[in-house]
Amino acid sequence: MKSLVVYYSRTNTTKKLAEAIATNVNADIEEIIPKVNYQGKMGYARGGKHAISEKIIDLEEQKFNPADYDMVYIGAPVWAGKVATPTLSYLKHNEGKLNNVKFFMTAATSDFDKSFKQVEKYSVKPIKTLGLTTKQVKKDDFNLDSFLE
Repeated sequence: MKSLVVYYSRTNTTKKLAEAIATNVNADIEEIIPKVNYQGKMGYARGGKHAISEKIIDLEEQKFNPADYDMVYIGAPVWAGKVATPTLSYLKHNEGKLNNVKFFMTAATSDFDKSFKQVEKYSVKPIKTLGLTTKQVKKDDFNLDSFLE
């Protein structure tokens, strides 16, 4: 099965999880790169504002077409209780190209339900979901077996 892992990560927490998934399933991996700057304190505030309003932004061109894959793993941090804007934008830009999707998220807290439901508004119904706290990812305190099967 041909797999792709696509992720956005402002602080490298989601990146660490994406790399672990890609290694386990021997997948191609691609970072979502926004054309908006979300770094630093101003970027953090901008990100929260954009997440709350579910703003769709421009992204750098993607190398891989998700329609070419049997399984696409999509990763995002949670911002202000919502899926991070760059990942929502990826979903919007790839409507109709995402068939079999597993979605993973990282957040400071463990309340992921609203964020996973939010994804469905963008025509994506994940086969499986995984939510991990920042602390779990940083301490390698997670098991991917059930998510990857």
